[in-house]
Amino acid sequence: MTKQNGQLRKWAISFCTTSLLLVGCSAASNSEINKNDHDTITISWPRDIGELDPQGYSPNEMFAQNMVYESLVQYKNDGTISPQLAKSWTISNDGKEYIFKLRDDVKFSDGSKFNAQIVKKNFDRVLNEKQEHNWLDLINQIDSTTAVDEYTVKITLKNAYYPLLQELTLVRPLRFLGESGFPREDDGKIEKPVGTGPWVLKEYKKNEKAVFERNKYYWGDQPKSKQIIVKIIPDSESRVIAFENNEIDLIYGNGLISLDSYEYLRHSSRFKTDQSEPMGTRTIALNTNRGPTKEVKVRQALIHAFNTERVVKELFHNTEVKADALFAPNSPYSDIELEPYKHDIEKAKKLLDEAGWVKENNTEIRQKNGTPLKVELIFDASDQIQKAVGELLQGELREIGIDIVLKGEEQQTYIESQKHGEFNLTFSNTWGAPYDPHSLVSSMRIPTHADYEAQKGLPMKKELDQKISDVLVTTDEKSRQELYKEIMTTLHEEAVYLPISYTTNVAIYQKDITGVEFSPVEYEFSLETVEHK
Repeated sequence: MTKQNGQLRKWAISFCTTSLLLVGCSAASNSEINKNDHDTITISWPRDIGELDPQGYSPNEMFAQNMVYESLVQYKNDGTISPQLAKSWTISNDGKEYIFKLRDDVKFSDGSKFNAQIVKKNFDRVLNEKQEHNWLDLINQIDSTTAVDEYTVKITLKNAYYPLLQELTLVRPLRFLGESGFPREDDGKIEKPVGTGPWVLKEYKKNEKAVFERNKYYWGDQPKSKQIIVKIIPDSESRVIAFENNEIDLIYGNGLISLDSYEYLRHSSRFKTDQSEPMGTRTIALNTNRGPTKEVKVRQALIHAFNTERVVKELFHNTEVKADALFAPNSPYSDIELEPYKHDIEKAKKLLDEAGWVKENNTEIRQKNGTPLKVELIFDASDQIQKAVGELLQGELREIGIDIVLKGEEQQTYIESQKHGEFNLTFSNTWGAPYDPHSLVSSMRIPTHADYEAQKGLPMKKELDQKISDVLVTTDEKSRQELYKEIMTTLHEEAVYLPISYTTNVAIYQKDITGVEFSPVEYEFSLETVEHK
């Protein structure tokens, strides 16, 4: 048995042992279970939801921001853009001016009016802090916003910018905070989360729980359930225990429980499970500016050595599909001819030999000039999938003489390590619709972003960034396609990313729960239709 099979067997034995204990505990404590109120849906999340600033990033959790705040326009399942807070819009012939007609029947959760003035105030808040949001090129392209009248807003751009409507749909930073929520102090923290969305935050205990109730002023259809309870449970095994004990109605997302746990629950007759269509691409970014991964042959060897087909089959249980490139072929402008990196151990060894990393005196780990071939993979310690993939990678690369050191970090520390390039390898998934490819490639030009740090050592990095800047503002469709092809080909040939699979969201829920639907956007939950039958 190989090391990887041994590891998989240990996971299975550990999980089965835990499952047997759970069954016993569940049976013993049935009489003590406090059933949820029939009009309440309880979910779980590994981290606190944050202050819910619509223009804020970590520690604000995107699914919770999406519950409270809305956009001018909305991304639909079929890839089209539909009205949301704006009921219609027009675009000037030169593509530099967008005029939005707003709904006149919308109120914030405190009863105040939604109108053009509050739209402008939110845009101004974002534009006054451009440095915080410059990963999104739309922010750099906005020249001005104007409240034309009470329910008409004009956005004027410096250049025609083709992804504008798509990027207005994003969870952040261009959603709308009510007047009473705006910061009163110099620290910039919002007073309270006041949005136009279907939910309003009713109760909040940091690192413990958040309770959302229906927004009585909501302009659309009211949610089926009266309230949503979000229980903060950092440990994935504890989350599974809570679910089996009926303390949680629904687990939704990616990486919240191990895939072994998901497989076990999926085959249990006690629960329902489902999974979304493919979303983004699960990848590992290889730092071109740090240690051994500076060398292109080392990066190429690492990709050739990792058996992603096996990962998909044995670890993901075929719940995800193997990826061959950074973006899926059905992503806009991404259906280009790129030769996949095939799993080829001998080719990987040859590349390492050519790069001067060789085994000396029968050592297990390759060396060059007396230095061992050691690289560090950092991952989010709360993400069970990242941890499992890392362990498989560690075992497979050791067989060709590469020592992978795994370093699980608390999420904020993990983000900071990525920002400062303190990694050889890190998980760096694409974001799926409606971000890919424009929003993601835009962020690749911004220092302190993981993708920028990973690409920093490329000899053609300056030219690559210029092509990204050009592709976002070109109005010629043929030129845009050619530029995207050049960008994606460079990243592929330089082995900056190890594509693994196309990610999916999974849902595991109690048998009496109905209305579970998958959003087309990975970071949004569709909780308005969920209820106890």
